[in-house]
Amino acid sequence: MLDPENSLSTRSFIARPTTGTGYSGIHVQLDGVPSHHLPLLLAAYQYKFGRDVEAMSRHLIDDVAVGWDELGTDLLDGAPPSLVAALTGGEQWPSRNLDHLITPDGSPPVRMSVTDETADEQDMQWGYILHKEGIEVISLLHEDIGPVVDWAIDPRTAFNDHPAAWSSLDPAPVIRASRSTPSPGAPAASPAKAHAPRPATRR
Repeated sequence: MLDPENSLSTRSFIARPTTGTGYSGIHVQLDGVPSHHLPLLLAAYQYKFGRDVEAMSRHLIDDVAVGWDELGTDLLDGAPPSLVAALTGGEQWPSRNLDHLITPDGSPPVRMSVTDETADEQDMQWGYILHKEGIEVISLLHEDIGPVVDWAIDPRTAFNDHPAAWSSLDPAPVIRASRSTPSPGAPAASPAKAHAPRPATRR
């Protein structure tokens, strides 16, 4: 279950793939671990955005002036009440952006863009790339690529938050698969194949 009361400053980003091997996206300040982001993103794709990854990318990436402080339960709009209750325990909190930031010199805050060339220097910890086939989850402490979580996976699936568990060579690490996962025989994830591989080792 998502826990808004214990949001941590785990820096992450949400991005779309770019031509070649890269990606371009936007900074998310709080609670960037897979167990928090993946349920919201999977449910948002399946319900709020009607399985339209481009519409989802526009909302989460293009239409953001500065960056996200946190992702909220408004991403669950249109989802069945039982799913919303399972993910939130009945709590509700809005997605919040970072437009309220105050810079030292009083100038307007700049957009907090993240790309494959800047993610390392920006000290990002997790990346979520919105591919047509699913969400590529990158544990930036270890690799530049990651496994892809299929868009059809049940949002109630519990994912491992340990950075070392997210290897590009293995399926996405599931702690507990939801009993209502649509297709029990379907793989939970597959290696990223939507682009040419980036160098696998970061550190």
